[in-house]
Amino acid sequence: MARMESICVFAGSSSGTRAAYASAAEELGRAIAGRGWRVVYGGGRVGLMGVLADAALGAGGEVIGVIPEALMRKEVGHQGLTDLRVVQTMHQRKALMSELSDGVVALPGGLGTLEELFEILTWAQLGIHAKPCGMLNADGYYDDLLRFLDQTVSEGFVRGEHRDMIIAASEASALLDLMAAYTPRYTPKWMDRDET
Repeated sequence: MARMESICVFAGSSSGTRAAYASAAEELGRAIAGRGWRVVYGGGRVGLMGVLADAALGAGGEVIGVIPEALMRKEVGHQGLTDLRVVQTMHQRKALMSELSDGVVALPGGLGTLEELFEILTWAQLGIHAKPCGMLNADGYYDDLLRFLDQTVSEGFVRGEHRDMIIAASEASALLDLMAAYTPRYTPKWMDRDET
């Protein structure tokens, strides 16, 4: 069972085209705060990031934002957070967000959200951490990506047990329940004979 006190959430700085995405961000913020857990996120007040933070704060939760100095203006750093930490680089942002959290959730988002999620998943695959990694699959947003991840297994690029590290659910409470019950199983990433 994972010890959960803080959840890192990766989310779009846009709200996307469907109202369901903002609803999911709001639901997740309230659900994390309702469990007495902290939200750690990218520090912006726009898009799904802002919806998430405002919902958690509105539910009495603690919210820590981590934002690079260069993005303070672009993502409009949220000034109403429990704690807003400004770092120099994106690498520092991801490292600090990971350090401050016990698990990771990806809301719908774009390239930045996907990059952040897959780096954290890669760290889990390599045994650098054993934190649960989840996708809030709001309105089927991640359906095609989840199918593609299944294909990476069938094509021999990802082990089934590494694919199984990704926890997906369409409802925030169900996802958080699965993450809280997560038991890590580290399996070393294999190398082909010709790579040694």
